[in-house]
Amino acid sequence: MFKCKDTDHYFTPKSAWEDIKDFIPKDKVIWEAFYGDGKSGEYLKELGFKVIHEPIDFFTHNEGEVVVSNPPFSMAQKIITRLHTLQKPFILIMPAEKMCYRYFSKFFKDDKLFQLIIPNKRICFDWSGKDDSKKYRCKFDCVYYCWKIGLENDINFL
Repeated sequence: MFKCKDTDHYFTPKSAWEDIKDFIPKDKVIWEAFYGDGKSGEYLKELGFKVIHEPIDFFTHNEGEVVVSNPPFSMAQKIITRLHTLQKPFILIMPAEKMCYRYFSKFFKDDKLFQLIIPNKRICFDWSGKDDSKKYRCKFDCVYYCWKIGLENDINFL
């Protein structure tokens, strides 16, 4: 099992999935590939999606038809590389700046299947610190990176 950095322990609030529920494919089995606190997969199920969400290693498993997740940001390059190798469609919450990294443009520079969903405010993540009820508003902007999802527009503003 891979090990996350302490700075990766910011989990997806239900509101992040509620905001994009109309963009998530309803006819596909979703793999919420990064277990975290276990709540993200439950939120997606509550929204009516069929979800695989188990504490298994993303790098040794290949579940579902599409990945919908908030992955550990520190592992973005390794995660994007694996998803591209698997040719697995995805919707990932990640910092907006990731699209400017060389490894990212290597895969998606001329890819007509790459799309974005841009939130209208910063996501207020759940934090796994000493106070589990604490919310953490990012000091940077995150977007939803989509690949092979087939959205109507390449850039979608919420």
